Amino acid sequence: MTTLNDNAQAPAQAQTQHGPELRIRVIYREGSGGLQLDWPPRRIGEALEDREGTLWVDIEDPESNSNEGVEELLRDVFHFHPLAIEDALKDTHVPKLDDWGDYLYLVFRSIDFDPRTDRLRFHELDIFLGPNYLVTYHNRPLATLEQLRRNIARDPEKRLKHGADDALYHVLDACVDEYLPAIEHLDDAVDNAQTEVFRRPTPGILQRIFRVKRATLKLHRVLIHEREVLNRLARDEYAPVLAEHRVYFRDVYDHVVRVHDIMETQRDLISGALDTYLSAISNRTNDIMKTLTLVTVMFLPMSFVAGFFGMNFFGEALAFQSPLPKRLLFTISCLIMVVPSWAMYLWARHRGWFGHYNAEERQPPAGRDGGKIGASYNPREDE
Repeated sequence: MTTLNDNAQAPAQAQTQHGPELRIRVIYREGSGGLQLDWPPRRIGEALEDREGTLWVDIEDPESNSNEGVEELLRDVFHFHPLAIEDALKDTHVPKLDDWGDYLYLVFRSIDFDPRTDRLRFHELDIFLGPNYLVTYHNRPLATLEQLRRNIARDPEKRLKHGADDALYHVLDACVDEYLPAIEHLDDAVDNAQTEVFRRPTPGILQRIFRVKRATLKLHRVLIHEREVLNRLARDEYAPVLAEHRVYFRDVYDHVVRVHDIMETQRDLISGALDTYLSAISNRTNDIMKTLTLVTVMFLPMSFVAGFFGMNFFGEALAFQSPLPKRLLFTISCLIMVVPSWAMYLWARHRGWFGHYNAEERQPPAGRDGGKIGASYNPREDE
């Protein structure tokens, strides 16, 4: 069992038996104005007694619900409700907000996006907000929290100066800002897929469309719940949130609404790209069938003449005596077989049924810099 002993330093580290180490990092702004970037975890209780100060406790527990020291800290030091502690230690919840009177319990999501595979991974961030403290609990290192910690170290005079609810605003705003690069990449991926569908629809393009669609739907489901959480923070009255600070949560709420609207547009674009792909494949199949049908029709005169005469122009088995020489009869038969077929071919080619287009039509459209469209071509730039 890992406990907060007298020798613990921030960030507190305790090696678990079967996995990575537990880390507890504490930043404390005293009521007098002093900022402690490495406040010892064993002295968290002292900081909580300072009602004019602001305390941020960040707990990184790589193995959820495996370290009893975390549960002991949340239960005995912060006196959280056992149900709230149980929810925090179990990584199974959608974004939500619970009001426990003196403190709030929030579940939010941090994003991890791989642009090479269009894969989204969400990491749960459990947050406790009290009158003078903010507790964040997560199982993986989060880039947003690391960046906030660096911002506090660079500008210690202004950070954590306006209370714990202001610190919560910065945490949630940073999490929402994380979505923007992923959304921009997915938007470019949809545009590129649409361009490739018009150029040459392939099964690889279809797989790319479905990957983007899966990531978009996953992000859309998370944004729906996060929008509700931020809406409640912006409009409802809670003891740990000052009335003058609700406007900041309204700003984050508006940000999430805009992101959600973009995702709705992307869903329509993805559905359109999928319909376009299916239409292109259907048209391509129709063109192939039309070409094969024309080839079959072109060979009908040859099949008729060859089947009727059996090509026995020089044999003695010819059933009738022709006044014409057999060589002339052979020549006429060849012309009957070749000329109609060639005429059909020229007529079909004139109508464009064999896919003979101009050179300009076969070239991909050029971008603004005159280059050919590649993987980064964005057709919206030409609108």
